[in-house]
Amino acid sequence: MNHNRDFVTALPVNKQAGTVDSEVFDAAIIGGGLAGLTLAISLAKANHRVVLFEKEKYPFHRVCGEYISLESWNFLEHLGVPLSEFDLPIIRKLVVSAPDGTILEHGLPLGGFGISRFKIDQVMAELAISNGVQLMEEAKVTEVLFTGSAFSIQCGGQNYQAKVVCGAFGKRSNLDVRWQRHFVQRKPNKLNNYIGVKYHIKTDAPADTIALHNFSHGYCGVSRIEEGKYCLCYLTTAQNLETCDHLISRMEKEVLQKNPVLRKIFENAEIIYQQPLTISQVSFEQKSLIERHILMVGDASGMITPLCGNGMSIAIHGAKIAAELITGFLSGNISRQQLEADYVNNWNALFKKRLLTGRLIQKFFGREWITNIFIRVIKPFPALISYLIRQTHGEPF
Repeated sequence: MNHNRDFVTALPVNKQAGTVDSEVFDAAIIGGGLAGLTLAISLAKANHRVVLFEKEKYPFHRVCGEYISLESWNFLEHLGVPLSEFDLPIIRKLVVSAPDGTILEHGLPLGGFGISRFKIDQVMAELAISNGVQLMEEAKVTEVLFTGSAFSIQCGGQNYQAKVVCGAFGKRSNLDVRWQRHFVQRKPNKLNNYIGVKYHIKTDAPADTIALHNFSHGYCGVSRIEEGKYCLCYLTTAQNLETCDHLISRMEKEVLQKNPVLRKIFENAEIIYQQPLTISQVSFEQKSLIERHILMVGDASGMITPLCGNGMSIAIHGAKIAAELITGFLSGNISRQQLEADYVNNWNALFKKRLLTGRLIQKFFGREWITNIFIRVIKPFPALISYLIRQTHGEPF
């Protein structure tokens, strides 16, 4: 895998796993993606003592669509992320192509912006450190035990103590499997057996547009990020890859490029990565928000289908909610039981309907003939398209 470390400078040296402070942390966060970093920074700014475990070393790439709804812009800047200084593309238009090449175009009522995870995660990790977060890189947590009043976190042969623990470990982790979370135990089906593939490319496409190109049992998003580059990220079934002898290049040629729009992109684009980034066993099943008294945030709490283009904003907003409630608990204003109940209620009130809508829309994108018909049917009805977009996006927070 090519990590393309020329994108941004490396992080300042921070602690590695295995360095233990005897003092109990107020909060421990497992996973340093957008949700984990947002939560860590928010809690540190509220003067809580925070440790963040990340199994990789910053900066690094993640399989992700790299489009963030503008509902998150003001909050991220308030947090200290200088988005206005980055000259980022503001995305106002949506283009959708059916497998047969039929194209639908529509404006995005709120819109979004493009930025690579390589860049924003690194910037936020630096921000976390500057706010006093103890960032543990290359630190894989192997177990978390609740003792009744606090947690013991096992990592790198050491134990760490914390009053609150949050799981921000993404789509699927060793802890999900170890704890036998419900979605891990489900048999492979249409919602839980996807693979994701991502490239950064150079191509000739409008900077203000996010495109979603459908193919048999999958879809591919293309949108601009910083430095004139584009993110190309697609999701498809594991079966698609299996029928192509597990060869990504063959699947792209024989499956994705049956869509004439995608064929043109692959033929003309300059792919920056030497090898694609991949992830498997992606699940859109409903997930528990509390597991062993651990609050789940980001993709660990549930995923909206990528075709709705709003997962990162949900992760950021969900972390904001968790931070506010954890501060209430640590200040003695609410009990642990109330913390957990309020988190579940607030999260569901904001996001449950959006995730359900995403799963419903996903049912119309899979089989070629259904997708072709669906796009042709809704194309003459812009009001319906606007309605579906509003159902998967929130308001600025």
